[in-house]
Amino acid sequence: MSVAIKLVSCAKTFADGTRAVGPLDLEIPPGETIVFLGPSGCGKTTTLRLIAGLESPNPGGRVLFDEADVTEISIERRNVGMVFQSYALFPNMTVGGNVEYGLRVRKLPAAARAARVEEMLGMMKIGELRHRRVDQLSGGQKQRVALARALAPQPRVLLLDEPLTALDAKLRDALRVEIDALLRRLRMTAVYVTHDQAEAMALGDRIVVMSQGQVAQVGRPRDIYFAPQSRFVAEFVGTMNRLHGVVRNGHLEVMGGRVPWRGRGGGEVEVLFRPERAAIVEAGAGQVKGRVATSFFLGDRTRLLVEGVSSGTLVVETTDRRDWEPGQDVHLVIDPDALLTLDR
Repeated sequence: MSVAIKLVSCAKTFADGTRAVGPLDLEIPPGETIVFLGPSGCGKTTTLRLIAGLESPNPGGRVLFDEADVTEISIERRNVGMVFQSYALFPNMTVGGNVEYGLRVRKLPAAARAARVEEMLGMMKIGELRHRRVDQLSGGQKQRVALARALAPQPRVLLLDEPLTALDAKLRDALRVEIDALLRRLRMTAVYVTHDQAEAMALGDRIVVMSQGQVAQVGRPRDIYFAPQSRFVAEFVGTMNRLHGVVRNGHLEVMGGRVPWRGRGGGEVEVLFRPERAAIVEAGAGQVKGRVATSFFLGDRTRLLVEGVSSGTLVVETTDRRDWEPGQDVHLVIDPDALLTLDR
């Protein structure tokens, strides 16, 4: 059964005085997948460990599962499943032995253990690996074993700490799809930690963006991407362009032309916009003009770095199949509704 998680004034300062997490209040509804996203050292893994019971919050902080206060309860008694970046499998055990381990600890009868192991191996599509040693597995196979082991004891909460980081890009994408399907099917409360924006966007019902031990923003993936509440969130999540210019007569005037202005105020401003909100058009049809600094063919699209529109270089992407040469003129239309003014 899914469980709600509530963090109340949870902060963590280590013995050497390092403040890993500032006071944090957060509610996670039953069955939600919430992703903690941020750069290294931002406090996301420490927060996960507070939920798990591997760390204790500073005095006054509380962790609740549903209405039960589990702050002083050990990880074993919280009934959580954990999947680590390093897999943390037992090298002296077979695949089946690793999956069975948590069931043995809980002293389930042999028949019940065997049935549950069979179910988990089938769910993760690794039944043929039952008798194989851990050192004979690929990275993807190890991650499936780690998931099966975490899920076997039927935990109330699944905690995943950067589980795909050690895998190559293609396998990471494939397992991301599998994990998403698994979590939707199980409807289990899950907390996922990553620094990978694509993983966060793909897996999270909500994303908690963290910076220097503080929560910068909490919201749905679309809200985080399209409506960032700070410069940090805007620039950390996805690619963001900057335009420096002057607001005058209903337009934002920049080095390469002018864009209709629908914001407030006037004078000198700096605005942000996503690359996909700029379109390449024919000469004479654009709002602004620049020149190609360089281009990168990415298969399904081409990424251009464009100079001369503003004081910095803009990133623009196009599905146009033509070749782009350095120094070539490029004409752009930028959606005025996409321009963001963020002061902090």
